[in-house]
Amino acid sequence: MMKAYILGGLRSYVGVVNGMYRHIPAEKLGAAVLRQVMDKYNITEPDYIIAGNGVGAGGNIARLMALEAGVDCSVPAFTVDVQCGSGLESIAVAAAKLHSGEADCIIAGGFESSSTQPRRGYNPNHPDYAGDGWYSVAKFMPDVHRETVMLEGAELAAQREQITKAEMDAWVLRSHRLATEARASGALQEIIAPVFGAEQDEGIRPRMSQRLLDRMPRVLEGGELITAANSCLINDGAAFVVLCSEKYLQEHGLKAQARVVGSAACGGDPLVSPRTAITALQKLLAKHGLTEQDIDDFELNEAFAVIDVLFARSFAQSVDKYNVFGGALAYGHPYGASGGIITLHLLEALKRCSGRYGAASVAAAGGVGTALLLERV
Repeated sequence: MMKAYILGGLRSYVGVVNGMYRHIPAEKLGAAVLRQVMDKYNITEPDYIIAGNGVGAGGNIARLMALEAGVDCSVPAFTVDVQCGSGLESIAVAAAKLHSGEADCIIAGGFESSSTQPRRGYNPNHPDYAGDGWYSVAKFMPDVHRETVMLEGAELAAQREQITKAEMDAWVLRSHRLATEARASGALQEIIAPVFGAEQDEGIRPRMSQRLLDRMPRVLEGGELITAANSCLINDGAAFVVLCSEKYLQEHGLKAQARVVGSAACGGDPLVSPRTAITALQKLLAKHGLTEQDIDDFELNEAFAVIDVLFARSFAQSVDKYNVFGGALAYGHPYGASGGIITLHLLEALKRCSGRYGAASVAAAGGVGTALLLERV
């Protein structure tokens, strides 16, 4: 098997829905970041562009984005849709192509614009058609199609695992505190591409407090645990990394930041999809004969504080090396981009602690988890 390396990458600042990117279509937001990545690493024609996207207009929107960025039309691009896991799975697919020897340079990651996502509706011929109404959340499991299905999954997971609101509140406070500290110190500035006049991540709340958390409403009618604070915001953003072969490094006189050791994916109960972030991570470590003590930094997509609590219970010795810059509860979760964002954060975390191994994981709608293992070089 050939080796796959990551040179580095960039992400946009993350915007809240109808915030600073409210009039920027997904393909234009992604294209602006992609262009900066290509310029930074002096890449003109990669072998592929592979990009995750969850709520865009379809039609291979990654190809549209690449053309918007001015990428030569000879460069193939394709879209990966695993919803929340799209960006991380795109990086995993790119690594697999490099491992197979099929390619030498691939740009992978993802992009999302919830602010401009299209309206969707069923065709009258479809058995689920119930009039001319629109929906914004896709159908993730048979016989269940509700806008609140992901929130319901987090509520059910918390109930089944006997997770309290107080446990989750502590993680919300931690996420905003660490994100605020990272912003103040400029810890992530090297990986941020300022596009369309953005100057900061919009979701971070430096003044987040327990008093504020106590006032947060429950987001589900009849729900007891999931609030507007312990579930992530709806967001816009983009993030890409450059992956390449050893041959590419040698030919261009480059040094990589990390090697992609491998990836793992799992399926789980779609009614409690947050669990799959942990299951995929456990599968990844077992696959490579590693324990939590071997991992120097963990980055999980913090879509819900439920995931934080599950991580702390499963990897109790690793809390201090988990989401060290804060997570999606603070930054936000632009679905297709989140895998790229946490990969970039993981690279920065490994650099900061001079660590060897780092692991990233995402739980996705429909009960699918994806995890990625990196080795710093």
